[in-house]
Amino acid sequence: QVQLVESGGGLVQAGGSLRLACAASRRAFSSYVMGWFRQAPGKEREFVAAIRGSADSTYYEYYADSVKGRFTISRDNAENTVYLQMNSLKPEDMAVYYCAAGSAYYHSSPWRGMGFWGKGTLVTVSS
Repeated sequence: QVQLVESGGGLVQAGGSLRLACAASRRAFSSYVMGWFRQAPGKEREFVAAIRGSADSTYYEYYADSVKGRFTISRDNAENTVYLQMNSLKPEDMAVYYCAAGSAYYHSSPWRGMGFWGKGTLVTVSS
């Protein structure tokens, strides 16, 4: 079982930045694929970004087209924490952001590989 706790959400003006953090409870954190998803009111949950490791210790990052170039996902395995740096925020980025952990990344359906979810943190972007 992995417990995930998000933090860092809040109110920001359009064009501003926020940094979300997700603390994981499990010691085997480094072996997990970590992801961020979001859900806006009245919309389905959507993929934002994911990061996975490989056998050669290289980390691969994946982003939704809507956030590419503005958001950056990173992880600190020593702290069991994954981050989402969000720059140049737009009103359409406003949503509840969820952290997720899983065993695999599927490009066509990233949520398939995620087995654990946090409760979310709200990001509000004012125009």
